[in-house]
Amino acid sequence: MTSPSKHPPRRPRPIVEGERDAAVTRLQQAYAEGHITHEEMELRLHELLTAGTRGDLARVLDALPEEEPGPTSVISAASGRIRRGGAWTVPRTLRIESAMGRVRLDLSRAVIEHPVIDIELSLGTGGAAITVPRDAVVDIERLTTGWKTTLYRPRHPTSPGGPTIRFSGAIGFGRVRIRHAWR
Repeated sequence: MTSPSKHPPRRPRPIVEGERDAAVTRLQQAYAEGHITHEEMELRLHELLTAGTRGDLARVLDALPEEEPGPTSVISAASGRIRRGGAWTVPRTLRIESAMGRVRLDLSRAVIEHPVIDIELSLGTGGAAITVPRDAVVDIERLTTGWKTTLYRPRHPTSPGGPTIRFSGAIGFGRVRIRHAWR
């Protein structure tokens, strides 16, 4: 006899505004750079335009080469607070610098156009509270702390098709808390 699952089955995540356009742009760029043929471009374009979930988009883009990181966006403050939340577009590479302030970064409702996001933290005595999307895969291997440990508990299992968010950098005396959004 099997026991009932602790968690109800996960619903696939719908596509957020801007994600389909970003996927089409990435596909067109791969075609322009000669990574895929014209026939493969047409087939994948049809799949992108009829995709209903983030997982569908991810499956179409999986075989494409990695995107170039592009320029790094920087958010910095000597002291005080850095807050970013709501519906904002997350750049491919983001650097957050603060000597003595606190950082609150909420990616739960942000538009994430890239399958991999690199976030570099450079914090002195301040701390950071970061909320990632529910289906995100989080990598904290390159994040070092001097005084306190990083607080992060991975979600199991994550839904397919979520972005990978890689954290790196150094935190002096502060603490980093990373959590997944509830919704």
